Amino acid sequence: MHSYPALTQATSTRLTLAVLCLSLCYFRLISANAEEMGPSDPSATTPATSTPATRTEVFTIRPASNDSNTVRVSTDPGASDELIGPTRTSTDIVSSAPPTLPKELGDTNSSEMASPPGISTPPIAANAGAQDTTSNALKRIADRQSRLADRQIDLINILADKGFLTKDQSDKMIGLAKQDQEEIKGDVAVLQQASVTNSQTAANGNGSLEVNYVPDVVKEQIKEQLKQDVLTQAREENWANPRKLPSWASRLHFTGDVRTRYEGDLFPSGNNNQGVNYNAINTSAKGLNINAEDSTWASPNVDQDRDRFRLRARFGVEADLDEHFTSGLRIATGDSNSPVSENQSIGYAGSSQGGNFSKYSLWLDRAFIKYDIGRLPERDVPGHDFNISVGRFDNPFFSSSMIWADDLAFDGVALRGSYQAADGITPFMTVGAFPVFNTDFNFSTDRASKYDSYDKWLYAAQVGSDFKVNQDVNVKVAVAYYHFQNIEGRVSSPYTPISDSDNADTDSSRPAFSQKGNTYIALRNYDSAYLTTLTSGSPLYQYFGLATPFHEIALTARVDYSHFDPFHMWLVTEVVKNVAFDKNDILNNGATTSGSLLSFKGPVNNYDDSGNYQGGDMGGNLTFNVGHPSLEKLWDWNASVGYRYVESDSVVDGFCESDFGGGGTNLQGYTLACNLALSKYVWGGLKWMSATNVSGVTFREDVIQVDLNAKF
Repeated sequence: MHSYPALTQATSTRLTLAVLCLSLCYFRLISANAEEMGPSDPSATTPATSTPATRTEVFTIRPASNDSNTVRVSTDPGASDELIGPTRTSTDIVSSAPPTLPKELGDTNSSEMASPPGISTPPIAANAGAQDTTSNALKRIADRQSRLADRQIDLINILADKGFLTKDQSDKMIGLAKQDQEEIKGDVAVLQQASVTNSQTAANGNGSLEVNYVPDVVKEQIKEQLKQDVLTQAREENWANPRKLPSWASRLHFTGDVRTRYEGDLFPSGNNNQGVNYNAINTSAKGLNINAEDSTWASPNVDQDRDRFRLRARFGVEADLDEHFTSGLRIATGDSNSPVSENQSIGYAGSSQGGNFSKYSLWLDRAFIKYDIGRLPERDVPGHDFNISVGRFDNPFFSSSMIWADDLAFDGVALRGSYQAADGITPFMTVGAFPVFNTDFNFSTDRASKYDSYDKWLYAAQVGSDFKVNQDVNVKVAVAYYHFQNIEGRVSSPYTPISDSDNADTDSSRPAFSQKGNTYIALRNYDSAYLTTLTSGSPLYQYFGLATPFHEIALTARVDYSHFDPFHMWLVTEVVKNVAFDKNDILNNGATTSGSLLSFKGPVNNYDDSGNYQGGDMGGNLTFNVGHPSLEKLWDWNASVGYRYVESDSVVDGFCESDFGGGGTNLQGYTLACNLALSKYVWGGLKWMSATNVSGVTFREDVIQVDLNAKF
């Protein structure tokens, strides 16, 4: 035995491959040996047994009666003999085992001389010729062993050239191989000498020789198992590229997508252009000056068509952190930090970006840590899952864009779980707490004495179940409760500003982002004594907050019919009600400042032409889809038609879809859409949306979108 040099773990792995390769070479060498020693006689082939196991054959060898160069071989002493003569015709026993030298090899009087299985029997000279035959066989074996050692050395040199072994390691291994080569030559010389002696003294009385061999089927099993073991280890350790990235890099999973879009926003004639853009007012530094004679309310566009080319690009990475932890990040484009849209209008100059080929901003869109409790080995049961996500992550609820926009991310913590209670029944649940707004640490900036915090939270829970009704019908249904804390505006205490930029104590209750549709009230309740000191033209700024709390109950359902799979038909519906909505409370809410200035008691919007408040608390949608649920190959397609009806205060307008009717609530109308796959990773889309106001002043908008999407 030899002591090999100390090797690293990586080198040991590579040497394992080398040894396996050498073993395969050895089997091939034995096969070559069999071919050189003579052709087989098919008539003498031993039938394969039904059970793959090592077997012993007994041959009887007797000289022919009239030919000194011919002997008769039989596996049954009572059977007729077969001639084996100078023409090298022989019986053929199939095997994969290497040739084994019996102790009686070369015994001229032994009747146990036989060829190893799988190797044709060489010509056997009777009596005096047996010693010479044995010596020649040993010489051939020595020559083949020498060639095998040379091949070992060649293989070691190849491994060294490819970088699997260092030069010192390869030199030491070559030295050991050459040493083994010399020892084999010596051993063969000893056997040759022993054959001379055995030929004179080792005769066996019954004239038979026992030879062990392995059948073909076992040989193939061994070769296949060696092959699979080598390939598996090669894939796991990336032998094809020993200079691969560090192990941590293999735990990173990258995703991304790009969407280009043409969007046409079309406004029919007759729209009322006296609406107010409350988001523009509430996000300004001072608010709306209501004491100016030419006071102008910020108004949204409702009468001028617009053509926009828009881009959305997202790139994310998710890392496997072991022990069932994962973490992810994603960045995305966007005109602004709007929570409901990642669209960047090409050429749009706003938010200090874009226009004249200027660069566009990227935003932190996702950042989370996730722990998969349900994937622990002792709990890894199909249909069972339980995980916790913390940070900024995808919408964890089963819902539609009527309540939560598709691009919306949730900040906070969410717990999700599912459990397969029975065949075809898998209940699930989701609970979470999400900070919507956190009060500025230094609020109010202009005052030595700071104001109380007015933090806003969403607490939500959803329970539901998946039902496999039969082989073709799947149903998913869930009920959710979304409880917003402090989302509504709060009227201030009597307010006397100390500067134009000074804050009232409830200014932070106004929404940081909104679209349109919700009912608003004025927040700043100016002190009556302060109002008497005002001179003509003195500024008087106002902010606006939501007029009602939002405690939403939503029922969401989907029915999928898959009889013609992969072609599906599925129906999605959702109904929502804001149970905190109270019209009387809204009418009596708002700032109560009286005097010569405009009084803001009650809601400031959602009145009809007769001056009646028309706010509502219900919403619903219904969408029918046909085609492929997911676009996975060329020419996959799907199409849909939908209708929605969303009253003003059924949901928070700042979090719902941004495309239908320009975004927000107090809208009803239809949507038609279709998508077509142009490759596995590219698809096109076409959508048409037509919306009108549910109540209040006249408003209509049609939106056409033509998309080209790519993912990677």
